[in-house]
This record gives sequence, C-alpha cells and structure tokens, in this order.
Amino acid sequence: MKIQNLSNSPKVPFDLEGYILHSEKQIELVHLLLKPGENLDEHKNPFDVVFFIAEGSGVLSIEGEKLNLTINDVTKVTSDQNRGWKNNTNQDLRLLVIKLL
Repeated sequence: MKIQNLSNSPKVPFDLEGYILHSEKQIELVHLLLKPGENLDEHKNPFDVVFFIAEGSGVLSIEGEKLNLTINDVTKVTSDQNRGWKNNTNQDLRLLVIKLL
C-alpha cells in the first residue's frame, strides 16, 4: 500500500500549485492551492467535480453565478457547467477536488 501526500504526488498540468493525490478509472483526487489573489479561469471539464474547502475561503463561479465558499463547505459542479475559482482573501485557499470520471 502506498501513502500519497503533497511531496510524492505528481503536479497538475497547469500553472497553479496542485497535486494529484489519487487517480483511478472513475475518480481522481487533486489538492489545489490558490494563494491570495490567484484565480482559476472559468472552464468546462468532461466530468463532474466535487469541491471540498479544506482551508480558507474563496469565490466559485458557476456559469457566471458567484458563490462564496468557506472551510468545510462542499459543492458539486456538473460537466455541462463552466466553473472557475478566485481567492479574494489574504489567506491561502486549499481545495480538495474530487473528479468523478
């Protein structure tokens, strides 16, 4: 059995601090850090995503609608929806991204 953490996991293929903690046929877990002022532009993915806020708070934009989420909040975004994130605070925003492949 292998234990994954941020130091031994592969980095995500885009320009944010993120690591793929687990990946298999139907699910992928990604740890994503958005530092103060960072954002992830709105985009679509061909799979549903569940976001869990592990630390901090930020604004999730879904199809232009803004949702303020904070620590321990969970929300699901379906594959047909544009989604993006903005850390509009002076603290780190840590997300656990659960991709339902």
